Amino acid sequence: MAIGTEGSRAELIEAAIKNYSNLIFRIAYSNLKNYHDAEDVMQEVAVALVRGNPPLNDENHLKNWIATVALNKCRDLLRRPWRGREEPLDDYLLVQSPDAREVMEELWQLPEQYRNIILLYYYEGFTIREIASLLGKNENTVGSRLRRARKKLKTIIEGGKPND
Repeated sequence: MAIGTEGSRAELIEAAIKNYSNLIFRIAYSNLKNYHDAEDVMQEVAVALVRGNPPLNDENHLKNWIATVALNKCRDLLRRPWRGREEPLDDYLLVQSPDAREVMEELWQLPEQYRNIILLYYYEGFTIREIASLLGKNENTVGSRLRRARKKLKTIIEGGKPND
């Protein structure tokens, strides 16, 4: 069943989880850098879909709602006191191609505020207006951060260290 069509609430929620599981995972994994934590966030977003009141009949609003919830769940997880431990990133890299893996490692060197904007803009296809709405920021701020993120990412790719 496609999102936005008539159907029971359970069917619509199931379709939403199926359609947006990759989006949720990519957001979670890029923020948490841990496969298992990203899976936890996926489960928490699914629970939020069931318990919350998401806009199930509006695909655009639903995608934004899901991305916002995923970002918030990542922030919640990062705030937990036991998060102080570090794990090697290589153990959890899921990117198959060496080039894609290198780009993801470079993307992870960016501060979160830039990394999320790059991920949402280039990988998930959100517009600057949609990203601004998701993050609760002004469109001009998002545009400026996107430009800065590109510049910092270019510096990293060329072998330099980004200056914050």
